[in-house]
Amino acid sequence: MPVYKAPVEDTLFLLNDVFNIERYNNLPGFADASSDVIEAVLGEGAKLCEEVLQPINYSGDQEGCTRHPDGRVTTPKGFKEAYQAYAGGGWIGLAMDPEYGGQGLPYTLGAVMNEYASAANMAFAMYPGLTMGAIAALYVHGSDEIKRTYLPKMIDGTWSGTMNLTEPHCGTDLGLLKTKAVPNGDGSYAISGTKIFISAGEQDITENIVHLVLARIEGAPAGVKGISLFVVPRNKLDSDGSVGANNGVSCGSIEHKMGIHGNATCVMNYDGAQGWLVGAENKGLNAMFVMMNEARLGVAIQGLAQSEVAYQNAVAYAKERLQGRALTGAKEPAKPADPIIVHPDVRRTLMSIKAFNEAARAFVLWNALKSDIAHRSGDAAERQAADDQLGLMTPVLKGVLTDIGFDNAVKAQQMFGGHGYIAETGVEQFVRDARIAMIYEGANGVQAMDLVGRKLGRDGGRGIMAFFNEVGTFLKENAEDEALKPLLGPLQVSLGHLQQAAMWFMNNALAKPDNAGAGASDFMHLLGLVSLGYMWVKMAKAAQEKLKAGADERMSAKLVTARFFMERTLPETAAHLARITSGADTTMALSVEQF
Repeated sequence: MPVYKAPVEDTLFLLNDVFNIERYNNLPGFADASSDVIEAVLGEGAKLCEEVLQPINYSGDQEGCTRHPDGRVTTPKGFKEAYQAYAGGGWIGLAMDPEYGGQGLPYTLGAVMNEYASAANMAFAMYPGLTMGAIAALYVHGSDEIKRTYLPKMIDGTWSGTMNLTEPHCGTDLGLLKTKAVPNGDGSYAISGTKIFISAGEQDITENIVHLVLARIEGAPAGVKGISLFVVPRNKLDSDGSVGANNGVSCGSIEHKMGIHGNATCVMNYDGAQGWLVGAENKGLNAMFVMMNEARLGVAIQGLAQSEVAYQNAVAYAKERLQGRALTGAKEPAKPADPIIVHPDVRRTLMSIKAFNEAARAFVLWNALKSDIAHRSGDAAERQAADDQLGLMTPVLKGVLTDIGFDNAVKAQQMFGGHGYIAETGVEQFVRDARIAMIYEGANGVQAMDLVGRKLGRDGGRGIMAFFNEVGTFLKENAEDEALKPLLGPLQVSLGHLQQAAMWFMNNALAKPDNAGAGASDFMHLLGLVSLGYMWVKMAKAAQEKLKAGADERMSAKLVTARFFMERTLPETAAHLARITSGADTTMALSVEQF
């Protein structure tokens, strides 16, 4: 059966030694997050994920969710109790405002917990994850009354939250949505329509479900300019705030899907359900984007999480599975064969996953800290710079980490040979679960177009120029470090590839937009690789310092893994640049009939 151990030591190395989290003690909530507190929080979170969530991952996948004739949905055995343990431990409110019952700790710690939970049980982690996204949207855009009504119960886990965007006829193009909202005359609206692919849309783990629903008020402008956001509880609330009768909200069916079987993905029907406007009329996307951006970061973490748990199981198998002899002679002559981890191609596969996982974790935490700065800093310029980076990197995090995370789950499955194709080993579940992360919250091709079409040139390219400057400054400041030179050289080359690609778009995409579309995914991955390379040089620098102070062999392993990444993964930036600069001519040349 599958195993999972949360990478607490690696996380602490990143927070304490690479990013020096103590330097952010001027931000609200950070002063309470001393090194001892952080270590205790991560230790307890790891224990919950390893001992409560992971053991019901495989069984939850096998059992799935069940819709009953009356529309009720039951989750797999153990999910309700696990949710109570999760909520009871305060994990939903870890980074939430204490005014509404949260603990006010850094969002960065919440991102860490998201990784551990998603690796242990991705389908389960979506229930609290979506609730936290809904909380964020209501916190920013909800009225005081809405916040008082919903946030405390959502933060303590009594109620959960969802987001309802997609309809049968529209996915990414939300301007086509048909769900309507009719004023009731008392400040509320009657919401009617059907939404599909609604994760956690119905379940038996919380007393109530708070749906955030995009709809069009009667008479509103066509397209995205006429979309509003509404809070629509599954059950009405009585005058004392207790849960009352059903609110005209029902689950029509559960989707039969490839993975994440333990999460109820529902078709939701709204039949005159009473809802309340969140934010300004016809400005629903502005409010929903708070939740969508949170969700995109969460999905990026899912890509890392599935890569990590798949890697851990592949390594365990490779150390045990006997097959053939090492090319340089038997390593365990007393046994009939050597473990497959002695073979170079197995090592190549495992090292490629390991090198990605450690850099991706750093990439996530680097940007999570920027999110804390953007939301908590008292310095306007500091907030702006952090927000610029988040705007630029959110599609990169989502697209790159989920693309490579899925690829790595497949690579890990390959280590098992035929056993990896058999359900009992559990590794094929990681492949199935990882696949959805490339699709939902904006398919990765859409993320790439968002990056190239909107984020790259925003504010005169301020975000990408700041990134160029930061990486370039690090390279210059450390140019004389002999131990780092083998890492800095490849990163310098790849940074040049990224700068050339950005310049090529400037010169060739405005007059011919198809050039941007044809090269968008390559640019997203090019920027992602340079970002991961930057994380590796920062980690290598910190590892060197710890080795000088007498650290153990884990830091030596960091340096070896950093060199592997620079030698075997980062050179892919040259291929991405070549594809980008080939333009769109052959991509767009065939007629529709020729396909």
